[in-house]
Amino acid sequence: MSNFKNKGNFITFIIAAIVIFTFNGCGVKYSLSGGSIPENMKTYSVEIFENISPFVSATLSQTFTEGLKERIRTQSKLSQVNQDGDAIFSGVITNYAITPAAVEAGTDLAALNRLSITVKVKYVNRKDETGESDFEESFTQFKEFRGQVNNQEMTLNQEIVKMLTEDVFNRAFNNW
Repeated sequence: MSNFKNKGNFITFIIAAIVIFTFNGCGVKYSLSGGSIPENMKTYSVEIFENISPFVSATLSQTFTEGLKERIRTQSKLSQVNQDGDAIFSGVITNYAITPAAVEAGTDLAALNRLSITVKVKYVNRKDETGESDFEESFTQFKEFRGQVNNQEMTLNQEIVKMLTEDVFNRAFNNW
C-alpha cells in the first residue's frame, strides 16, 4: 500500500512539473524599452540640440543632448556613434519659459511658477526606406515650483529633460 502511495505522489509530482514547464514558456511579454526597434538597426547618433529659445539656460543644450543619448543607451541595445547612425536624432530647444501658474490671493505675486521646455526633434530611421517612421515634431513638458528658479533650476531642468527624453524615445521606438 505504501508503494502505491509513493507512486501516486510521484505521478502527481510529474504532472505538476509538466504543467509548470509547459506554462512557463507561454505568455505574452510587453516591453516599453525598445519595443519596436527594427532588428537591422544597430546604431544611433544624437546631434547637439542648440537652445534657440529667447530665454536661454546655459547648460540646457548639453543636459538635453546627453539625456537623450543616455535614455537610448540604457533602454535599447543600440550602440552610440558620433554621426550617421541607423537612427539619427537632431533638433533644437525652441522654448524655455517660466510663467506664473497660480497667483497669491490679494497680490500680483506668483504663488506657484511653471518652467516649460519645448524641443523640436527630427528623427530619421535610415533602415526604413519608406521614411514612414521618420518624424519632425515638437515635445513640451513642464514642472511647477514655488519660490525663485535660481535655487531649483538645475534640478527642474533634469526632471523635465527626463520626461522629454522619454517622450522622444517612445515616439521613435514605441510608436507613441
